[in-house]
Parts: sequence; C-alpha cells; structure tokens
Amino acid sequence: MRCPAALAGTLLALAALACDNPTISDPGDTAEALDATSLSAAGRSILMLDQCDPESFNAVIGAGTCVNRNGGITFDTFIQQLERQQTVPSWIFTPQVIHVAHEMTLPVVNRGGEVHTFTEVAEFGGGIEPILNLLTGNPIVAPECMSLGPADFIAAGGQTMHHFEPGESEKYQCCIHPWMRSVSR
Repeated sequence: MRCPAALAGTLLALAALACDNPTISDPGDTAEALDATSLSAAGRSILMLDQCDPESFNAVIGAGTCVNRNGGITFDTFIQQLERQQTVPSWIFTPQVIHVAHEMTLPVVNRGGEVHTFTEVAEFGGGIEPILNLLTGNPIVAPECMSLGPADFIAAGGQTMHHFEPGESEKYQCCIHPWMRSVSR
C-alpha cells in the first residue's frame, strides 16, 4: 500500500520540525535530566512508546522520521493495523492510567523512534494528521491539538515534564497518533 501524499507531507514536516527545532527536548540531555527528576517522583515517569521500523518509515515519509530505538513494525504493517483495528497497540503511553495521590511533577519520556506529543485535552479526539484521524475513526480534531507549539513535540529520546494535581481527572493524547492516550485520576 502506498502512503497518501497528505500523510507523507504532514509527517515529513513534523520530522523536519523535530530535527531542526532547538526547543524540542534534546535526547543527549535525557539520561541526566531523567535521573534527577525520577528521584524526586519516586522513580515514576510516563513513557511514550512505538516500534517504528526506520528503513520503511523513513523511505515513505522521509529521512529522520523514525530513528532506530525499538524498531520492528514496517510502515505497511502500521497502516494495515490502523485499517483493521483503528489502533497500533505498540504505539502507546504507559501507564494509561496515572494515579495522582498528591501533587507531583513527572518526566514524560519518549522511548519510541518517532516524534510524539503528550497533550492535555478536554475530550479525546483526532490529531493533526487527517489520514490517521480517518484510519482511527477520530474525525473531530481535539481543539488543543490545533494550537501546538514547537516545544509540544517530543523527539525520540527526548523528554518533557508535566505537573499533576491531586483530585483532577485529566485526559492526555498524542496529537500525531490520536489513539495514544492516558488519563490521570
């Protein structure tokens, strides 16, 4: 199956943004920053995972779209899974339920090979890529995904920090891969 031009164009632009924008988390600083912040949150973190195959993703979308971190699922298999299941189970936030007993700040670490976002949304919805919204049955884009800035995109190996308040129930999704979701309770 060939990638629709709209998907390739949008994902290529995201890859360029991730590679060229200095405000995106620098993977080189991840280990040191993660060690310091994990200790303050008793070792807890939120992980962004995927298993993109660099050779096939980069061939279809463009160089740098997928870096070799946990590769294995080809681009064609990725699209086939979306067509059949409206999700790709290897593209996930973990944990999917974040238990917040007290105020805390946790690292959100991208251990996948693609760029992701960890975006707080009022309601789950589609993301910024129309073809992925179509394939996942998310035709209505989450409004928060339409106002992303460069710092919202977390490169493979990068991280950000997120502050959680107890008693709040919040929803989070990747605005590129809208089936990647977590809730805090």
